Amino acid sequence: MESQLGLVNFWNQGDWVTRGVVLLLLVMSLSSWMVIVVKALDLMKFNQFARGAEPFWHSTDFAEGLTRLGPDRSNPFRMLAEEGREATAHHRNTKAQLHDTLDISDWVTRSLRNSIDETTAKLQSGLAILASVGSTAPFVGLFGTVWGIYHALMGIGASGQATIDKVAGPIGEALIMTALGLAVAIPAVLGYNALVRGNKSITSGLNRFGHDLHAYFVTGARVSAEGTGNVVPMKKA
Repeated sequence: MESQLGLVNFWNQGDWVTRGVVLLLLVMSLSSWMVIVVKALDLMKFNQFARGAEPFWHSTDFAEGLTRLGPDRSNPFRMLAEEGREATAHHRNTKAQLHDTLDISDWVTRSLRNSIDETTAKLQSGLAILASVGSTAPFVGLFGTVWGIYHALMGIGASGQATIDKVAGPIGEALIMTALGLAVAIPAVLGYNALVRGNKSITSGLNRFGHDLHAYFVTGARVSAEGTGNVVPMKKA
């Protein structure tokens, strides 16, 4: 005899609202897992890029430093270095423009900040999906539970019987909706928190690298990592 508490029976006995809620939770779950996997792979790639930031400063010149950062144009550290170089060249070679009222320090700072903000926006893309799923999935499941209990009680009232065998099946199937909502929401919340922490690490590394680039383009040397205020030129061969 087919179990009266199985998921197949739950689907067969459900009306269009119940099935719609299940399908909605399924779509939300697939969307959140796709975002988690894609963004996790991006973080792994960006962490690999970040490990090339320190060797950049041990190059004999800027061109060799770019080579050490790698040829990948999606590397935010390489993009930051190139943006700083282009901003410096533009400031020095252009006259009678609006930015002439800014000194090179302010101009390079704005250019580097724009590049960092662009990368930060890319890192944060997709996180809104996880936040939405994590916050709404339990309520979607709860709606399915309330709807299922309502129909179960209506069926019990129509039959005039409220024995355990009549109540356990319908109520148990309705509570499955709550479990489904939690099963969708919990991975989304955990994935969101993990990705936010990873993004903060990448952003922090970009800010440190941008600070050193600013000092290099303005003064010709990198600020000492020890925080002494001294400048340290690129290592010579």
